[in-house]
Amino acid sequence: MPKSERPGLAGLMRMMVITSRDVERGRGHEDVARAALAAGCRAVQLRDKEMADRDFAEVALRIRRACRERGALFLVNDRVDVAYAVQSDGVHLGVEDLDVTFARRLLPPGFLVGFSPESVPQARAAVRSGADYLGVGPVFSTQSKPDAGRPIGLDGLSAYCREGLAPVIAVGGIDALNAAGTLTAGAAGAAVVSAVARAVDMEEAAREVLESLGEPDHAAGDL
Repeated sequence: MPKSERPGLAGLMRMMVITSRDVERGRGHEDVARAALAAGCRAVQLRDKEMADRDFAEVALRIRRACRERGALFLVNDRVDVAYAVQSDGVHLGVEDLDVTFARRLLPPGFLVGFSPESVPQARAAVRSGADYLGVGPVFSTQSKPDAGRPIGLDGLSAYCREGLAPVIAVGGIDALNAAGTLTAGAAGAAVVSAVARAVDMEEAAREVLESLGEPDHAAGDL
């Protein structure tokens, strides 16, 4: 669907839940996604660095269907080929993934491309190459991504937001207690992992984060 036909993308991405498996609790990516969607989350990103491509694609298809039923966005982390194959709404890339320029050549018009920069110059280059939004962090300390690096804090987040390059989605250690602060720093939304995936009640946890973020300010712009 072309971007011009998508209503309120910034609102849809007010809270993005990034899935994570929890072997101890017997939870898979679909469990996390469905709990988030039931709570009212409108954007889900599937992320798994270890799952085989075939299994990953099958899970992606099922989550994509669940997201479509709820009118939510579905994004795939890293794997451009799987994102394209399952017809997700977008793909999220990092500095070690396929370059945004190459991803744009492979993907159809209107396909969302997010990018996680490790510096402001990287953010500028990614947006010039066609990134629609920036996933910036880790804002706070996080255990869900061991290689995430040192937290940049709200001041570091604000530095990216002040650049005005593209909508910024804050990520890293975000929960219901600190999510609102990321919006004050200038972010368009927040992405959560552990706050939902490792909660006793995932649906309730997702609802609490969503409520803490409040209603999106549509006057602030859109994707």
